[in-house]
Amino acid sequence: MKIGLFCAAGFSTGMLVNNMKVAAKELGIDAEIDAYSQAKLADFAPEIDVALLGPQVAYTLDKSKAICEANHIPIAVIPMADYGMLDGKKVLNLALELLGEK
Repeated sequence: MKIGLFCAAGFSTGMLVNNMKVAAKELGIDAEIDAYSQAKLADFAPEIDVALLGPQVAYTLDKSKAICEANHIPIAVIPMADYGMLDGKKVLNLALELLGEK
């Protein structure tokens, strides 16, 4: 499973990505998780299974949703509290729910 996190510049979600990778390993889930700039969503959408937007780029949801729908992948905005707490397990669960695996 490939999960893409999209934020303002692709850098601020790095710690969250690491926490998600730890959570995936603990749960025995094979997941490739990476962070990108939201501006690159159209470039990476064909390669991922689910997209998550950082709260700071939630204003791009409509545009991002159109890109994701064209690529048949689910998308959601990461809740501010989970993002702020760098809660890798909760954000991983969000991705799994979007994929119908939870």
